[in-house]
Amino acid sequence: MITTPCILFAGGKSSRMGADKSLLPFGGYPSLAEYQYERLKTIFSHVYISAKSRDKFNFDAPFILDPADVDYAPTAGFVSMFRELKEERVLVLSVDTPFVDEKVFQALIDADTENLDTVIARTSEGSHPMCGLYHRSLLGEFERMLAERDHRLGKLLAASNTLYLDFSDDALFANLNHPHEYEEAKIRFNALTT
Repeated sequence: MITTPCILFAGGKSSRMGADKSLLPFGGYPSLAEYQYERLKTIFSHVYISAKSRDKFNFDAPFILDPADVDYAPTAGFVSMFRELKEERVLVLSVDTPFVDEKVFQALIDADTENLDTVIARTSEGSHPMCGLYHRSLLGEFERMLAERDHRLGKLLAASNTLYLDFSDDALFANLNHPHEYEEAKIRFNALTT
């Protein structure tokens, strides 16, 4: 069991999906968010859900809510996360990446050192800022970004002490941004579990 807390980010707009992807059925659960939460609870001793509101979710979980009157942006979740939790480092995962596994999480944690601000997964398709380990050292910068409505995580990572950890399997990091990707993920999930 991994003791570093995991924060599942489920507060996005899902504009490309055309529906709230965190609420789409997945893996035998009524929603992708509930599937991810239940799955992550078997890996991490503490799992939280970052969202704008808990009202849309019909299952029990510890939620960390974005500050009021804030755009849909991960920066809001990072600020709330570090303000609410007293941890020095947390692992984050976007709700729409259901295939990232325990080996990836453990590798990110194992690669971390005290002098880093963050450890980010990277594949041949690019970096994956919403699958990474973030240190409290970035809170001030996240607060500044939120105040200035600057939500470019890539820019923050480039200016921080970031370690990009390379993984060879792009499929582990598949995002469900579009309807066809969601349908493909359901087929893949069924193939992996039968």
